[in-house]
Amino acid sequence: MNKKRLVFDVEFAAENWDDFDEITQKDLMKRVPDKKLDPKGYEREMAYVKDQLVFSPLTAFIVAIGVYDIDTEKGAVYYQDPTGKQVDLEEDDIKYVPMTEAEILVKFWALAETADEFISFFGRRSDVPYINIRSAIHGIRPSKDLISNRYNSSKFPGALHWDLAELLTFYGSAMYKGSLHRWCRAFGIESPKGEMDGSQVGEYFKAGKGLEIAKYNVADLRATAALFHKWDQYLRERN
Repeated sequence: MNKKRLVFDVEFAAENWDDFDEITQKDLMKRVPDKKLDPKGYEREMAYVKDQLVFSPLTAFIVAIGVYDIDTEKGAVYYQDPTGKQVDLEEDDIKYVPMTEAEILVKFWALAETADEFISFFGRRSDVPYINIRSAIHGIRPSKDLISNRYNSSKFPGALHWDLAELLTFYGSAMYKGSLHRWCRAFGIESPKGEMDGSQVGEYFKAGKGLEIAKYNVADLRATAALFHKWDQYLRERN
């Protein structure tokens, strides 16, 4: 029986600073200098604090999760629509479905139950921990363990997760690192980073551009799939 292999990618956006309670703001500002004594340092550090909010599931949320069957070349993106005006759409074998964050997570874990192998770029350290915590916050239990079994040993049952950011750096033993864009450039793959990149997701979300974020997510999915094929063909260990 053929195994189902699923590429996945997640987009995040930070909460609005003004929506945090006073205690949370003070906690986040512990290392920010006094505004009166060091106004330039204050502005610099506050900008840094706000930029870092998106990297924590405690201060940010999931905007979209995309999935892509690497063998059928069909997929879907489940995304939040801040305008409330978007409807289900299908283009080029990709479905775009507006949902709440909780609904997105329920759908992802339901799909995960049907898959045998998962493919990501930096997913083990970034996307999966984020998905797990946001799921728990919504009272949703993950259906698969996508963090353990880092080296994908055949001795361990369950899903296999191929994280290309780890595989292409030989699990951190190499002296180099690279973004998805740089890996795509090196391998001659069309980069997903064009008019939009991950740093702009929050800005696009605030502007009500949920569908644009979803379409950017598809570019990430397809680039990750193409990069996986390169690794699989030329670098994967053969038994």
